[in-house]
Amino acid sequence: MDRRDFIKLSGISILASSTNILAMEILEKEEKPKSGGRKMKVMKLQPKDYLKPKGLVGISDGQIEVHFEAHYKGYVAKYNEIQEKLASDFADRSKANQNYSEYRALKVEESFNYMGVILHELYFENLIGGGKGEPSEQLRKAIEEWFGSVDNCLNEIKATGIACRGWATLSYDLYNKMLFVNGFDAHNQYGFVGSIPLIVLDVYEHAYYVDQKNKRPPYIDAFFKNLNWDMINQRFENALKAKV
Repeated sequence: MDRRDFIKLSGISILASSTNILAMEILEKEEKPKSGGRKMKVMKLQPKDYLKPKGLVGISDGQIEVHFEAHYKGYVAKYNEIQEKLASDFADRSKANQNYSEYRALKVEESFNYMGVILHELYFENLIGGGKGEPSEQLRKAIEEWFGSVDNCLNEIKATGIACRGWATLSYDLYNKMLFVNGFDAHNQYGFVGSIPLIVLDVYEHAYYVDQKNKRPPYIDAFFKNLNWDMINQRFENALKAKV
């Protein structure tokens, strides 16, 4: 298993189900780092400008602009910067330490920024102005099996989004073949390994402060009005085919 596969499978094997797989530009460093005998690869992410939604109900284009351009693209930039440092001699592996080391700091922030990129791409991807479609028969049956109704499911997502500091997702657990709602306090905190996100809700204040100041519930209500169920249905179909 190479490093690219490992990143996908450890913490967000999950995300491979998106219909738009993360595009990576892989550049090989010419020099050999002093700390090792083989060349390191620099994996750079490219922002997906086509994912920026417009004309949403209750979420202004101005809110989306700062969210997409400043926050999402900021995670892309910092992830790429970290990859350059990991491929160089910036951090001495021999001094790695769990309390503090430059290498630990890079690895922690690598996961934070990588997950910040992926979750934001899934978030923007499942939004479309005024919403589109409805849950497929297959997805509706699964939601009703685990939550009783679609409304109950959305209420669970909303409550989780209010209770947690970063994200709320409706996800499919590959191990137990079930739907559940996952809450994150940060991009890289509390995500369930081996699960595939179907609905992805960003509840960081940067997702709504332009429109709502500090009022999260009305933002979440607006989010639900713009769900792209065609995309969510496709994610669920892909999840059912996935294996661990």
